[in-house]
Amino acid sequence: MKRSGAKKIDMLNGSIWNKLPLFALPVAATAILEQLFNASDLAVVGNFAGDKSTAAVAAVGANGPVIGLIVNFLIGISLGANVVIANAMGRNNKESVQRAVHTSIIFALVGGTIVAVIAEFFVGRMLSSLNVPDDVLPLAVIYFRIYLIGLPVILLYNFEAAIFRSIGDTKVPLIALAVSGVLNVILNLFFVIVLKMTVSGVATATVISNAVSSIILFIRLVKSDKYIKIEPKKMRFSWNSFSVIMKIGLPAGIQSAVFSISNIVIQSAINSLGTVVIAASSAAFNIEVIAYDVLNSFSQACTTFVGQNYGAGQIKRCKRTLWLTLIEDTIASGAAIGIVLLVGRFLLSVFNSDPQVIEIGYTRLVIVFSAYTFSMLYEIMSGYLRGFGVSLVPAVLTMIGVCGIRIAWIELVFPKNHNFETIMTVYPISLAATALLIFIALLIYRPSRRFANKQSAE
Repeated sequence: MKRSGAKKIDMLNGSIWNKLPLFALPVAATAILEQLFNASDLAVVGNFAGDKSTAAVAAVGANGPVIGLIVNFLIGISLGANVVIANAMGRNNKESVQRAVHTSIIFALVGGTIVAVIAEFFVGRMLSSLNVPDDVLPLAVIYFRIYLIGLPVILLYNFEAAIFRSIGDTKVPLIALAVSGVLNVILNLFFVIVLKMTVSGVATATVISNAVSSIILFIRLVKSDKYIKIEPKKMRFSWNSFSVIMKIGLPAGIQSAVFSISNIVIQSAINSLGTVVIAASSAAFNIEVIAYDVLNSFSQACTTFVGQNYGAGQIKRCKRTLWLTLIEDTIASGAAIGIVLLVGRFLLSVFNSDPQVIEIGYTRLVIVFSAYTFSMLYEIMSGYLRGFGVSLVPAVLTMIGVCGIRIAWIELVFPKNHNFETIMTVYPISLAATALLIFIALLIYRPSRRFANKQSAE
């Protein structure tokens, strides 16, 4: 039976080795384009905002951890939709797929709106608590408030992308974001150069661009076949589907939020070092995530492949997915890191031509990339567990290994060594500890054996 009108990857049969990069690399490209929304914001205000350029870059960058906390939590929940739909596809259960798709779309719009309204009341307080400098704070508040307007469509796009990826289609989300990404750059230049809007201009451009990408995917879902097809008049919210999505997605969202909480603490420490350091760290972050997006795309591939094969009862194929993902991610991430470091100073100069900003930013790149082996192990093992529906274990261990260590480091070590290098050193330490904890949990929990026994009993 035909499952989708879109070209998709068959995760249940044939070579896994060849199909993992076919799934992962478009996901990485999509995430990189998404990151370029913020990167183009920084680049445009950094080069065309005149004497306010450094403050404008710092204002956009200072919002990163807070926006990341909100968005990553909600996007983490979308992983629940990905796993639930992938599992239903593996079981060839059309009705379960339909219920999960409709519930995901409704939750994205309603949930995004509710969170945006609540966050609006705390914008100033949240940014003030991060020690944002006085010359940066007013601009940061403006950017955040405009960004919140677009939160529902940002969340909608990510849930729609999760739906497409769950059936093995990673190209449609990439195309949608490519179109909106080009639009974002054009609007950034128009609002900042022509209308002189600085941070308000780039924030407005980001909202409009995200709305376009979400509309494109919605139209594709409406025109799709009966497996993931959306019929607006027949859309219903299923509490049963929602509970299953939340069972997997909520811990994943908390796990993502824990990273963001720790980054807020780190950003607060960075903010205490002044506007130049804030600008440098913000620019470097937008570059380093290029390599992270490659790394994380294989984790998403692992989750989706395991989800479908677990649904189909192919446990051995789940285990093979884990090992092949580790090998392929090592190759792809290593290549991405090497390229970024090779052209790192040039990329930093695109955001800000200040030599001090460039050198501080490059220091961050070198230190953070030293932790990416641990980050890869952590992400893929967590993705493997989520594919089996085990989401709470990695979430709890992330709280301990990432959030706990980073907060303790900033509170206890940073005051005694008040410099940027001390802050950055916490990344390799915390990620190494978390990877070790997840590995121990994997050895103890043994999901493939546990679920194989469960299926045999059934």
